[in-house]
Amino acid sequence: MSTEISPGVFTRGFTEPLRLADFKLIAFDMDSTLIDIECVDEIAAVAGRRDEVAAITEAAMRGEITDYRHSLRRRLVLLRGVPVQALEEVYTKRMRLNPGVEVFVRACQNAGLKTLLISGGFTFFSDRIRDRLKLDFSRANMLEIENGVLTGLLVDRPWGEIVDGAEKKRVVLEVCELMGIAPAQAIAVGDGANDLPMMAASGLSIAYHPKPKVRELAMISIMSGGMDRALELLRP
Repeated sequence: MSTEISPGVFTRGFTEPLRLADFKLIAFDMDSTLIDIECVDEIAAVAGRRDEVAAITEAAMRGEITDYRHSLRRRLVLLRGVPVQALEEVYTKRMRLNPGVEVFVRACQNAGLKTLLISGGFTFFSDRIRDRLKLDFSRANMLEIENGVLTGLLVDRPWGEIVDGAEKKRVVLEVCELMGIAPAQAIAVGDGANDLPMMAASGLSIAYHPKPKVRELAMISIMSGGMDRALELLRP
């Protein structure tokens, strides 16, 4: 059961503020967490296929579709033939950082935490967000592009093809091991069902404007306002 510690901010399992400096690593989801859109839906909008793609995205984020890989492949097929210029249009005209993101990320960095972006979205966007926020590392899916258009497939990478919930968890745990820290010293921030594995593996989970299933399980849920509201429960 969660407790509302201030309007729109809920906690589960504790009520007193924690020390941000007691953590060493923070992992962020991207779509609808660091940024205010679902990139795949906005790419589909440029192609005139938003409603069909967005319905699959919403079901996957709510946990109604449990196979994230299958749901992503279904959406990618609908993007086949979209020109790469559409990605640039999404980034420049449709994408914004969510409120309070820059403040919260800076507070984490000032407290000495390493910062990760782990997304089931696409490197075209995640690399830019990583650089903009000066994050230490990012992992996301790479869209295959041939002759200036999307093929509807992903590029296979040394670690695999698709960043799903299991891969998000694996990356968090691997980075913890490389840093020589316990998973209890990691924070995971997300909003959708595919974020739950990394949130469960971390010492602190923060849900930002989450789907109902994620709110039920997160230790901190921010239901209104910006991401910097997490600092109401995380002191330097």
